[in-house]
Amino acid sequence: MTAFRSGFACFVGRPNAGKSTLTNALVGDKIAITSSKPQTTRHAIRGLVHTEDAQLILVDTPGLHRPRTVLGERLNDLVRSTWADVDTVAMCLPADQRVGPGDKFLVKELAQLRRKPILAVATKTDLVSPTRLARHLMDVQKAGDEAGVRWAEIVPVSATAGDQVELLRDLLIQTLPEGQPLYPDGQLTDEPAETLIAEVVREAALEGVRDELPHSLAVVVEEVVPREDRPANKPLTDVRVNVYVERDSQKGIVIGHRGTRLREIGAASRRQIEKILGTPVYLDLHVKVAKDWQRDPKQLRKLGF
Repeated sequence: MTAFRSGFACFVGRPNAGKSTLTNALVGDKIAITSSKPQTTRHAIRGLVHTEDAQLILVDTPGLHRPRTVLGERLNDLVRSTWADVDTVAMCLPADQRVGPGDKFLVKELAQLRRKPILAVATKTDLVSPTRLARHLMDVQKAGDEAGVRWAEIVPVSATAGDQVELLRDLLIQTLPEGQPLYPDGQLTDEPAETLIAEVVREAALEGVRDELPHSLAVVVEEVVPREDRPANKPLTDVRVNVYVERDSQKGIVIGHRGTRLREIGAASRRQIEKILGTPVYLDLHVKVAKDWQRDPKQLRKLGF
C-alpha cells in the first residue's frame, strides 16, 4: 500500500509568469485571481489538491520584482519567507518570453535553498511552437546550470489547455514527505471569505484599466453580515467593500462616467461573491482615496499589508 503524502509547494516566478492560472488549474477551481496586469497577486494564496494518496497544498506567491515602493519590498519579503517554509519550490518560466535577467536573478536566489527540491515549470506552452519550446527548455536548463541549481524536473505545461497539468501535480506530490492530511477532504482553500471577496473585487476592478492604476488599487472588506429579519428560505448577505486608490483622478477612472464602471465592477463581483458565500448578496461598493498608500507604512498596515 502506498504511503500517504502531504505537504506544501509554492510557485515562484517574476510577475505574470502564469502562477495563479496554474494554481487554479491544479486545484480545479478558481481560488487565485488572474489578470494580464503584472503584480496581480499580493497575498500568498493557498490552494488544496486532493488525491487518493496525497494532499498537496499549493502556495501561489506574488511575482518577485525590483521594488519601487514599500509595498513592493513587502511583497518580495513575502515570497522569500514563503519559499523558506515550504517542502518544494516550483519556478514558473513562461515559454512565450525569453529567460531574462529577472529570471536568472531569481534562479540565483533559489540556488541558496539547499536540500529542497526545485522544479522548473515552463508555462504557457500553448502560445509557442514546438521548436520555440525546445529552445526555451534548453535555456531553462542552462540558467539552472549557471546558477548551480539542479532542477528536480523541468516540466512544460499549459494551464489553459490542460496540457501536462496532472503530470506536474504527480511530480510535485512525489517530492512531499509522508504524513497525514492537513485539511478536510474536499476543501479547496483555507483563505477566509473576506480575503477571497477582496480579491474578486480587485480582479473585476483591474479589467480594462490603464497600466498605472493596478498597482494603486487596494480593496478592503469592511463587513459581511446576514441581513436580519429575512425568512430562512430567502437569506441575503450584506457585503460592504471599499476600493482604495492613491489619487482623485484614479477615483474617477474606477467610478467611470456617471458610475457606469463601478456598476460593472459590482455586477461582475457579486456573482462570484454569491458563489463564495452560498447566498444572495447585496454589495455596497465605495471608492476612496488613500494618498500614496503604497509608500506609506502606516496606510499599508491599515490596508492589510
